[in-house]
Amino acid sequence: MLLPAKAEVARQLRRYRAWERKMLASPADGGARATFEDSGYTLCVLMGKRCAREAADAAERYLRTNLVTYLREQDEQVCSTAAVRRAPPVTLVRTPAGR
Repeated sequence: MLLPAKAEVARQLRRYRAWERKMLASPADGGARATFEDSGYTLCVLMGKRCAREAADAAERYLRTNLVTYLREQDEQVCSTAAVRRAPPVTLVRTPAGR
């Protein structure tokens, strides 16, 4: 798994948080909202997440831990959220021929 440089993650996270503050301060400003959404998308791509909030959380975890710990945490999250596949339930049907 390739991970971005910590300096780049820190820079993008600061940018995301700054635009988040600007967007929350003036929600009617379309330019601020668009730039905030762009910065969130960049963070999603950088961290491999689907949601900007998840990407920001992942970036913060990545910056405060070392590489091995971060990867271990990611593996644990994937294992704990993976759905267990099971076969459909079996129902026994008695037919007149099978008595």
